[in-house]
Amino acid sequence: MTQMAAISQQIWDMKYRLKGPAGDAVDKTIEDSWHRVAAALAAAEGENHVIWDRRFFEAMEDFRFLPAGRVLSGAGSGRKVTLFNCFVMGDIPDDMAGIFEHLKQAAITMQQGGGIGYDFSTLRPKGAPVRGVGADASGPLSFMDVWDAMCRTIMSAGSRRGAMMATLRCDHPDIEAFIEAKRDPGRLRMFNLSVLVTEAFMTAVKNGDAWELSFDGVIYKSLPARDLWNAIMRATYAYAEPGVIFIDRINQQNNLHYCEAIHATNPCGEQPLPPYGICLLGSVNLARLVDHPFEDGAVLDEALFAQLVRTAVRMLDNVIDVSNYPLPEHRAEALAKRRIGLGVTGLADALIMCRTRYGGREAIRLTERWLSILRREAYLASVELAKEKGPFPLYDAEAYLSGTTIRSLDADVQQAIRAHGIRNALLTSIAPTGTISLFADNVSSGLEPVFSFNYTRTMLMPDGSRREEEVSDYAVRLYHRLHGEAAPLPDYFVDAQSLTPSDHVVMQATVQRYIDSSISKTINVPEGIGFEEFKDVYLQAYELGCKGCTTYRPNDITGAVLEARSAGEDVPAPPQAELPFAPQPSRPTDPYEAGAIVHLTQPLSRPEELPGATYKVKWPESDHAMYITLNDIVQDGRRRPFEVFINSKNMDHFAWTVALTRMISAVFRRGGDVSFVVEELKAVFDPRGGQWMGGRYVPSLLAAIGEVIERHMISIGFLPDPTAQGSLKMAAVGTSALRQCPKCGQPALIRQEGCETCTNCGYSKCS
Repeated sequence: MTQMAAISQQIWDMKYRLKGPAGDAVDKTIEDSWHRVAAALAAAEGENHVIWDRRFFEAMEDFRFLPAGRVLSGAGSGRKVTLFNCFVMGDIPDDMAGIFEHLKQAAITMQQGGGIGYDFSTLRPKGAPVRGVGADASGPLSFMDVWDAMCRTIMSAGSRRGAMMATLRCDHPDIEAFIEAKRDPGRLRMFNLSVLVTEAFMTAVKNGDAWELSFDGVIYKSLPARDLWNAIMRATYAYAEPGVIFIDRINQQNNLHYCEAIHATNPCGEQPLPPYGICLLGSVNLARLVDHPFEDGAVLDEALFAQLVRTAVRMLDNVIDVSNYPLPEHRAEALAKRRIGLGVTGLADALIMCRTRYGGREAIRLTERWLSILRREAYLASVELAKEKGPFPLYDAEAYLSGTTIRSLDADVQQAIRAHGIRNALLTSIAPTGTISLFADNVSSGLEPVFSFNYTRTMLMPDGSRREEEVSDYAVRLYHRLHGEAAPLPDYFVDAQSLTPSDHVVMQATVQRYIDSSISKTINVPEGIGFEEFKDVYLQAYELGCKGCTTYRPNDITGAVLEARSAGEDVPAPPQAELPFAPQPSRPTDPYEAGAIVHLTQPLSRPEELPGATYKVKWPESDHAMYITLNDIVQDGRRRPFEVFINSKNMDHFAWTVALTRMISAVFRRGGDVSFVVEELKAVFDPRGGQWMGGRYVPSLLAAIGEVIERHMISIGFLPDPTAQGSLKMAAVGTSALRQCPKCGQPALIRQEGCETCTNCGYSKCS
């Protein structure tokens, strides 16, 4: 049986282990999960399925090849779910009926699982006339708000809410509002934002030229290109968005330049896709392929690597044939081009095991060698599949071979394509692998450096108790196993915080040269970096040939991803509300602190008298106000919500308010982390439309009730005050403090690969 860290076992059980309707485990071991996936994908091999079943299992064994999460959880499950991770949806037409038809398509797609990308550049700007109705357009951002509300109500297949990417062209008249959209921390929470930057714009920035914002041939504004570029830079410097996508470069280097135009990506940016394009991902784990680790003769087993790449290409190609699809348009697009995204994970750990410093000259040399093997073997494997099963239907030999990426391949690979065609139009991508890398015994993620070599997490025990556990990076544990627990780490053990921004950019650019799609990566920069130096990161990424750039600078708006502290220094306790029953900061292990997970078998008993508060809510559609009473219990010196009552003279609400109060009160009385009730209520979207209350749009009456409960929880200190600075810090082993996870509530959230991943529960926004 495979041995692995406790967090890996937990992630497997929560995300990838097949369970029956009653929660009983169908997969008894991880090997059972691999067998299930292998058999499902081998079914596409006809009479040879037994042979390929064994080979597919052997590829996944020992975490050497990691199909993306949707494949691991869905293949062979018998459920009607898609095995694809992400989608780019169709072009949104600039009319009301078409806009809401695409909203429906987005909802259907997200309901099956996976994130979606949309380009909103097709929508006319705010204030533009709407012919025939005598009105002005509300602009693309107003419709992005509608998409955002939809996303909050749709639970993706599995256990996470969906993620979305919104793009807008750098010449759209509403681009300045788009750039500033995330300044409001409550707006567009379900979106990542990226600006589509053209070559013409970058030339105008370099030359100091004017830049015109236009739509449908009408020029709305002219401004200095550098002013717009600086606005993008200031926004991402302050709150990490928007990212930048060099869209002309993506189209120029696209293998399918002759039959598609790309103007959007999946949520984390590693897959620029055409309308209805699909993201199919898998990663070879380099950390499992190093022979003689940490020795002078440490080397990657290149023969095994090549074999794994070839097997992985066939596995991913088979996914296209066995998967369900949310929409017929997705199926048609996938079958016409058979695009896959094979990449690597564990790169940083593999470099460490080869005694090489991430970002250094030797690391670049090794990375180039390894990625060149990935590219060569992937293309040759696809040629072999074309000989056996035929090339992708839209294959045009002359047009395909004229592409810049194809012309950069070895001559013998080009000749093989010319002779036999190729099965998959595009083959390589570097995806965010935060969750599957944690699953794979906590190897480094994708091409990212190790974020932190050691940290602590909270383990939920079978009896409902909790204990703190140290979690270490795979390479660290292997080094200590070989050299003793007391052995100091050599200087080639470097983490994300000790690298310069240039180290990050150079590694991203090095990998990009061998990837035909794109890369998901976050360039972590220090909080104190100057604005001019920060801008240089993006210019360097552009000059070195990257297809996009995403940075993260910890600050008061984005949150401190990692905070250094000296040995023995205490981490400040979260600030608490000044109330008679505020929790005591001397209880850092209080099992009822916000975000803790506690299983109780018996409800809390009710004292005769409880403190509480009553709140008045006036919903604009109702003639009568609603009164919400929340009573609290004090337990272990901590005040927490215990029950809720809702009263109103409006009898139309009587039945559902009684049911709601009974259900919420039942949840409250079970104890543990009940903060999810707030998010569930706030996410309810009324299809008839919400209301404006207090200058803000509230999507439903239930959402308004959720906001009242949230306000009460903050006032009693059960939830942290989002306006309080420095809240919810937690010491990691050594020198770290992490952000709060929106799922488990623990301060264990890191930002990498353009995505947020929780080191405590495995939550990921993107995978």
